[in-house]
Amino acid sequence: MEQYEPDRLTPAQLAAVRRSFRDGRAAFSRRSLLRASAGGALTVGGLGALSACGIPPAGQAQGGTSAEDHSAKEKVVNFSNWPVYIDVDKSGKQHPTLDEFTRQTGIKVKYTEDVNDNNEFFGKVKPQLAAGQDTGRDLIVVTDWLAARLIRLGWVQKLDSANLPHAFANLSEQYRSPDWDPGRAYSYAWQGVSTVVAYNKKALDGIEVKSVSDLLDNPKLKGRVSFLSEMRDTMGMTLLDMGKDPAKFTDDDFDAAIARLQKAVDKGQIRRFTGNDYTSDLTKGDIAACVAWGGDIVQLQEDSADVDYVIPDAGWLTSTDNLLIPNKARHKANAERLIDFYFQPRQAAQLSAYVAFMSPVDGAKEELAKIDKAAAENPLIIPTKDMVAKAHSFRALSDKEEAAYEAKFAKLTGA
Repeated sequence: MEQYEPDRLTPAQLAAVRRSFRDGRAAFSRRSLLRASAGGALTVGGLGALSACGIPPAGQAQGGTSAEDHSAKEKVVNFSNWPVYIDVDKSGKQHPTLDEFTRQTGIKVKYTEDVNDNNEFFGKVKPQLAAGQDTGRDLIVVTDWLAARLIRLGWVQKLDSANLPHAFANLSEQYRSPDWDPGRAYSYAWQGVSTVVAYNKKALDGIEVKSVSDLLDNPKLKGRVSFLSEMRDTMGMTLLDMGKDPAKFTDDDFDAAIARLQKAVDKGQIRRFTGNDYTSDLTKGDIAACVAWGGDIVQLQEDSADVDYVIPDAGWLTSTDNLLIPNKARHKANAERLIDFYFQPRQAAQLSAYVAFMSPVDGAKEELAKIDKAAAENPLIIPTKDMVAKAHSFRALSDKEEAAYEAKFAKLTGA
């Protein structure tokens, strides 16, 4: 198990945090604009028996530390999530799926929207986790790279498959075995996040955009292109465009992608690197094309017929926000029951209908069609098989790699 070292963040990592607070996830990027905003249920039906579900053996990460489980006597689960990342009723005060879970199980959910930024949240919980103490949370949602770090540190608990029959059966193939948690021994996907190329048809005025290369190289788009201030999204899409796999790239590959983007910056091709605020520029036509988050595009298309997107032939980037149970959680079994609840297609569809992210649950499409037929047919919510075939994930980074890559990216973006 990796040892926790309370080192201060590097200047580049601090810059990444500032970017996130200014215009990234701390600004509710991918969420705040939407009904709730912006990474799919990919096939019809469940995957059958547990033994046939195709989940490989668990990886080599060290198990977390459990505590005495009070689930049987204390019918409660403490759930920390991002703002605007769950269904809400018309009053804006109740969460219908959580209410249904309580009706079915008798377990009350104390739901807290206190994950405003991955780095900030890590800083909030690491003193307790490093000291082997209860964080007061039974279930958390964090992005895949932070999930990888928590697993690597041994700060989250291994899940009990006996409490997760629907999750094992219905988890979509695309999300079954990330390199940072083979076999999903410690985590389950909450929602999938897509990164694609988007454009404003009116602003393009006949200019064809099909790839990242078009954004970087077409002189007719000079100064009217933006990329994301999230390193993994921008670098992942650029690596794909260069024929490199974001799941397997080398330092040299990363440097070549940085150099390619720097060339576009130097010649004024890229207008700026942005967080969620690119959406207003795109809608107004101030930028003609950009690297974008699919959840944003779903909502923008409801308000503007000019906004559209393309899946490049080179592929698109997918990431996940994930459910994990921290060490010393007081109600582990209750938390596992809540995870499993959301892997029933009806509940998964109700969640996706509201948040407009990609559902990780097989069978959700049919249920979603009963709620919102257009959403069920939207590839950014329920990807087609052809789209899934082009999906790629950014590989897990070591702490050393992350510091080095963030430094290079910060220099590129001027953060």
